[in-house]
Amino acid sequence: MPKMTFIERDGTRREVDAPIGYSVLEIAHKHQVDIEGACEGSLACSTCHVIVDPAWIAKLQSPTEDEEDMLDLAFGLTKTSRLGCQIVMTEALDGLVVKLPAGTRNAMG
Repeated sequence: MPKMTFIERDGTRREVDAPIGYSVLEIAHKHQVDIEGACEGSLACSTCHVIVDPAWIAKLQSPTEDEEDMLDLAFGLTKTSRLGCQIVMTEALDGLVVKLPAGTRNAMG
């Protein structure tokens, strides 16, 4: 099974199983990683914002315009910021590394 690594807010690295077809948000929730995902992956918030390791960003599909609009609301935006609900695991992403930002903004509540 593919693996991925979350770098938590305190710098702790957690390697977890990352089933193909699951989003980074779903994988985070499956392993109790602290990503909110207030809109449950419906692309209506930015609370599943993750920072993709620069070595991996070119392997991802480009963000949609809707994702870019939501990212504009994210706290601590970087050049490799993405929404975890929009990154779906594939064999090619085995080993993916993402970092959790220092905080989130929840415009839903």
